[in-house]
Amino acid sequence: MPTPPPSRPLDDDAVRRAARALDEANSILFITGAGISADSGLPTYRGVGGLYEENRTDDGHPIEVALSGEMLATEPDVCWRAIAQIERACRGARPNRAHELIAELEREKERVWVLTQNVDGFHRSAGSENVIEIHGDVHDLVCTGCGAEERVDDYAALDLPPRCERCDGLIRPVVVLFGEMLPVPALERLRHEMERGFDLVFSIGTTSVFPYIAEPVVLARERGGFTIEINPGESGVSHHVDLHLRAGARESLEAIDGARGVRVREGRPAPGADSGQG
Repeated sequence: MPTPPPSRPLDDDAVRRAARALDEANSILFITGAGISADSGLPTYRGVGGLYEENRTDDGHPIEVALSGEMLATEPDVCWRAIAQIERACRGARPNRAHELIAELEREKERVWVLTQNVDGFHRSAGSENVIEIHGDVHDLVCTGCGAEERVDDYAALDLPPRCERCDGLIRPVVVLFGEMLPVPALERLRHEMERGFDLVFSIGTTSVFPYIAEPVVLARERGGFTIEINPGESGVSHHVDLHLRAGARESLEAIDGARGVRVREGRPAPGADSGQG
């Protein structure tokens, strides 16, 4: 698995600027990827690839093949073994302080939304309600035959591939596999919220390789919103943000939370007023 770039010591000025932006914002969008769950013990990876050596499953298939809609339809046992490996990586893990701080902000601010690529369900477990799970949640299952739905805490008791007790149809997780379309309701909700606009957009722990993950950052900045990236390395939006904190999600959000209100005591200018951009 590729080793992620090491975090750098947090820049105090960047933290203060982020805290001022957070204090002043009424509407906030958090865009999250695997990096936000790293402090919960989950691996960071491109898509789901990092769970496998050299981007291949134990069956020897490339990840994009094993975890595809076509494989689920033709060889469900192969696809389900790969899905189960993802679920095992999530099993027993819990949301961390980064997830909790975002949930607390939803209760504090006028309007807060989360757009996440993660399928671990941690944002909802931490208390966030306005969550767009663009790739689904590995714990939600549905029968491909009769449409029966259920939620499971873990896959330990499942026979793989699982079959429906009602109709014997194949059960699948409600996640987006390679080659499948994104869920229309999630895309419509994202479009609606982006049309309303956001004062502040965070991109946290994601490489932003997908257009629907990068575009909200670019669009927000074009419309005058303040944009912040939290990521130890470079991403597809690093050159489009106002501020880049090159550290982990929990460390950064805890530091920003701790610095909130400093602008009032120090009389510092509003975010973006100081020269230069992160």
